[in-house]
Formats: sequence, C-alpha cells, structure tokens
Amino acid sequence: MNKLMQNLLLAVLAASASNCTAEVDYRLETIATGLETPWGLAVLPDGSFLVTERAGRLRRISAEGELGEPIENVPEVYVAGQGGLFDVVLHPDFAGNGLIYLSYAGGSPKSNATTVARGRLDGNRLDNVEILYSVEPRKDTPVHYGGRMAFLPDGTLLLTTGDGFNYREAAQDIGNGLGKVMRMNDDGSPAAGNPFTETPYVYTYGHRNPQGLAVAEDGTVWLHEHGPKGGDEVNKLEPGLNYGWPAVTFGIDYSGAIISPHTTLPGMTLPEHYWVPSIAPSGLAIYQGSQFPDWSGDLLVGALVDQEVRHLEIEDGKVDGEEAPFDGISARIRDIRIGPDGSIYVVTNGSPGQVIRISSGN
Repeated sequence: MNKLMQNLLLAVLAASASNCTAEVDYRLETIATGLETPWGLAVLPDGSFLVTERAGRLRRISAEGELGEPIENVPEVYVAGQGGLFDVVLHPDFAGNGLIYLSYAGGSPKSNATTVARGRLDGNRLDNVEILYSVEPRKDTPVHYGGRMAFLPDGTLLLTTGDGFNYREAAQDIGNGLGKVMRMNDDGSPAAGNPFTETPYVYTYGHRNPQGLAVAEDGTVWLHEHGPKGGDEVNKLEPGLNYGWPAVTFGIDYSGAIISPHTTLPGMTLPEHYWVPSIAPSGLAIYQGSQFPDWSGDLLVGALVDQEVRHLEIEDGKVDGEEAPFDGISARIRDIRIGPDGSIYVVTNGSPGQVIRISSGN
C-alpha cells in the first residue's frame, strides 16, 4: 500500500463515519465531591473507593459517598506542573493480601521520575510501603509522566511512562525509560518474556504521554496517549512494537512547527484511532457489565478538552464508531472505571473534583 492510500485509510479510520448514535437512557449520581484535583480511582471489593489527589493524598470514599481523611504513610510525592500522585490499582489478589500500587512523580525539580510503590492497606494506613520501580534516566521537567497502570491476566503489571516533553527523541530509544510501556512482576522486578533482553522492562515504545491503559478479559491491551497539537491516539499494544512518536505523528508542535512530515513509516505501528483536533484523553475503561449490555467490549475514554466521555465501539478488534453519549456531564474527565454491578464511575478534574456514577436509566 502506498503512502497516499495509507493516509486515505487513516482518514477514514479517524472519521469513523458509522458513529454509534443510538440514544442511551442513563442517570447520573454524584458519589463524592470536594476532592482536590483527583487523578485515579479504584473500586474496592466492599463497594468503597480509593481516589488519588494529585497533591499527594490518597483517600477512601465509602460506598455511601463519605470522603475519608487522607490515608497515612503514602510515599512522598513531587508536586509541580503535571507531577503528583497519579494512579491507584489493586493487586489481583487484593482480597487476600490487601496490596495496592501507586504511581507518582518522585524526586525533585532537577531529578524526578515516574515511580511505582506498593503497600498494604490497613484501615486508614499503608503498611510495608516499598518503592518497586523508578524510571531511568531521571529528568528535570515536571510534565509528561504517563503514570497509568494495569495488571495483565498473568499477574504482571504494566506501567506507562511519558517522554518528559523536552526528551521526546528518547521515546525511540529502547535503552531509555521515557516514552514507554513497562512490564514488571508484582514485586517490581522485570517480567520474564519481555521483548528486549538488553532493556528488560520495556514492553512497547514510541509513546508520548499515555494516560489511558486498560486490559480486556481476553488479555488485549488498549492504550491512549496525548498527541501534541492534534494527533491523540488509541493504540492496541503488542509486545516489542514501536508506536512511532516522534518519528510519526498526526499532530504538530504547539508553535505550529512540523514535528515530523510522516504519519507512517516502515516498522512503526499505526494507531487504531486518532483525534485531530485533540480531545486530551485521560482515563480508559473497557466496558463489561449488565447495565449497558450493547457496549460489551467497547472503550470508554475521558476527554479533558471536550469535557465529556467518549464511547468507542469495538467491532472485530477495530474502532467502528464514536459518540459522546452522556450530555449531562460537562466537566474535564480524568479517570473512568467500571464497578462490579456494571455502573460507570468517572472522576472529574480540578477543584472541587467529583466522583460521578453513571447507571442505566432502564
């Protein structure tokens, strides 16, 4: 396929003309408010929640919506620019071991990095806290951390890392920890079977600032990432693949300058979907549940710029339509999670931030 045909194909893909426009009956309920720039959400087995605040606080929200005091013994966080406390995920055997994982910016203005720590949740305290992983090399910019985490079915942990903004060429260097997805064991050691023996953590590379990561029941890994000015991407991850940044992009620099004249190059993986102009995607969930059964296996994406939730229909492993079904929400969406009963939980950015439950109106 020549370059012209490839670009035409991608234009059709981006347009997704078969938008899934069926009206959705739903209701919204504010579960909690008064949060300061919340970033990540985890649903606990008892129906309560853990939510991170970027300023470095981890809080529990009861199933009834009561916001608890900050949980004690959270690791020290570097808070500046986009830096702070990011994601929170539960160990696959959380019910048995009580372990949670936190991603955050650790370090100082001149030397900081996306970091992963683990601790055991005991009431309103973290015990046995240990730092498991920190990106190398460290950087001196307070931006583009990535910071999303997700467990694979084999029990290994994926972590997204950003390119640090001023270090975007590092995303193409597999010997560099910036602009990657890393795969590790639950104790932070490099996982067996990663594609590059010389850089044992790297799972995929060529990423800019991935802030959405989700794993389907069949193990398919979906990721979305911020482009520059235009060119936000949805990618399906396969170990060892190069996702192109900054050698290929559908965006331009914020100044209007061309970053790359290429939207495709040999050996680089095309996105499954992209947005021009940017929607600034943050938070990603794969829907499984009884409340919106027609959406089984589809993607839900938070949009910071467009202040809405996007529903991407997945058909035969491809993005086959797009809509913004919840016109009752008008807020910058930072995270999205699916509850055990099939409800959708969204975290709104800013102060005061909220946790909102979306359920079927039927």
